[in-house]
Amino acid sequence: MNNEIVKLLGDNGKNLLEFNTPKIAKESLHLPGPDFIDRVWAASDRTPRVLANLHRLFNTGRLAGTGYVSILPVDQGIEHSGGASFAKNPIYFDGENIVKLALEGGCNAVASTYGVLGSVARKYAHKIPFIVKINHNELLTFPNKADQIMFGTVRQAYDMGAAAVGATIYFGSDGASRQIIEVAEAFAEAHEYGMATILWCYLRNNAFKKDKDYHLAADLTGQANHLGVTIQADIIKQKLPENNNGYGALNTGESSYGKIDKRIYSDLCSDHPIDLTRYQVANCYMGRAGLINSGGASGSNDFAEAAMTAVVNKRAGGMGLISGRKAFQRPMAEGAKLLNLIQDVYLDNDITVA
Repeated sequence: MNNEIVKLLGDNGKNLLEFNTPKIAKESLHLPGPDFIDRVWAASDRTPRVLANLHRLFNTGRLAGTGYVSILPVDQGIEHSGGASFAKNPIYFDGENIVKLALEGGCNAVASTYGVLGSVARKYAHKIPFIVKINHNELLTFPNKADQIMFGTVRQAYDMGAAAVGATIYFGSDGASRQIIEVAEAFAEAHEYGMATILWCYLRNNAFKKDKDYHLAADLTGQANHLGVTIQADIIKQKLPENNNGYGALNTGESSYGKIDKRIYSDLCSDHPIDLTRYQVANCYMGRAGLINSGGASGSNDFAEAAMTAVVNKRAGGMGLISGRKAFQRPMAEGAKLLNLIQDVYLDNDITVA
């Protein structure tokens, strides 16, 4: 096993690397592997052109041929504002450097905005798969609100040679119903053009913050995933779960919320981070749609956090990581090193599915 990964996991290493009593057995899952498209997606209604773009996505970069993916997402110039995102590293105001980091870091694909990818499409669209993010939270409305609006058309993404489109739905927000309809229609159109689809499957509602932040609850994020694969997302992007029982916390007696069965918490999940994440995988049709977890914000322990997230995702049966701020908010060589560290987890045959 990679000694650097073990060192980065520290005191939590044994708990993460030796856990082997998941509530949902790995034999129930459709696990990533070199034959994933033939084994799983070939039986679906996806067209040959979609399968070809999925094949391209799975066969680019350092993880080519493994069934796992490492994606660099840099849409933060809109989602978190350009200044707040790029002040640490202003070179990324120039979108070409975003694509260069994805190439230098050995990624399967680069995900960014219409503007970023369109500005360099003729130079790079044939060198690395483009994932065009088609909606965003524009963040200039005052006061800020949690909403996602379309920034372009699916045809534009197709014309610039994109292999896939990405979109966000804020499940639980006031605009969720409209966003579900818009994204479902966009994903159907993307599939008609032969592009794959990736959904940023996020929760947004102030009521989800109580004694804990239940935006990170396995039961609520799991259900968001289940809605995401229902509208035919090929890959689900979700935050790593940190707690559970969001439904229980929101069912206070004063009001009812959703539907709940206590066996979710006893028979399908435990408090172990790998079990919490496996419940997310289970809600992606037991892995028929791949689960990629996000890397989170940049901080003081980025390499350790990235290693931990990758280990949890892989051992839970996930398909990879999509990490942006931890990579681009540092010098390019360091960012590429962090992306390589994530990939090393998926390349390490001693780190197995629990």
